[in-house]
Amino acid sequence: MRRKLSHEVLDRLIHMIQSGELAPDDHLPSERDLMQRYGVGRPAIREAMQALQRMGLIRITHGERARVTLPTADAIVDQVSGAMVQMLGRMPGGLDELKDARLLFEVGLAQVAARRGTPATVAELHAALAACRQASGDHTRFVAADMAFHRQIAAMSGNTLIRALSQGMLDWMTRFRRDLVTARGAERLTLEEHARIADAIAAGDPAAAGAAMSDHLTRANQLYSVLMAEPSAPASRPRRRKASVHG
Repeated sequence: MRRKLSHEVLDRLIHMIQSGELAPDDHLPSERDLMQRYGVGRPAIREAMQALQRMGLIRITHGERARVTLPTADAIVDQVSGAMVQMLGRMPGGLDELKDARLLFEVGLAQVAARRGTPATVAELHAALAACRQASGDHTRFVAADMAFHRQIAAMSGNTLIRALSQGMLDWMTRFRRDLVTARGAERLTLEEHARIADAIAAGDPAAAGAAMSDHLTRANQLYSVLMAEPSAPASRPRRRKASVHG
């Protein structure tokens, strides 16, 4: 079967970028120039340009010629985040699969952080833990500090792709809007578990760090499942402190 013209144009434009003929921040030739160069119509050029933009290789700004960009791990993960959330939301058990993937991923992250941690990065982790303690009682601040703690563990890997994937998973969890539940004492438990994780990483003990992270996220996932199974509380029931159980 004959390939679409836009695919052929896409391949040629990718080659121009990969070969260095077009460098980051360079403008691409105009649509008219590309039409003449490749002997195709405007629709084929526009389809190819849109594909390049989805790949993070160019930036299209209204009124200007497309410009080559240098793709980053953060940008690529961000581009797929919307589709990922939609897919998980439509999948039976999608949220459970995401939590399971995050558990496996973050246990490995904690082990890597324990191996690669330096005095400077361990100090940053303890600062993130202190921020969690200071935010206790303020639900919005606590959730933000909680996520920052986990981001710091990912950053300790020294791997930009791992850090971007970790941020992506946290974003996907948050965008479900199911991670905020009413649970007495959950903040206290989270702080205790964060402290155990931080202590194990600081001690350079990968096994203990992985076990502490596994206990932390498994407890959070189990608590979430129990609370989701409970009937709605009567309106007259005393309101309990909100806390995140996403870890």
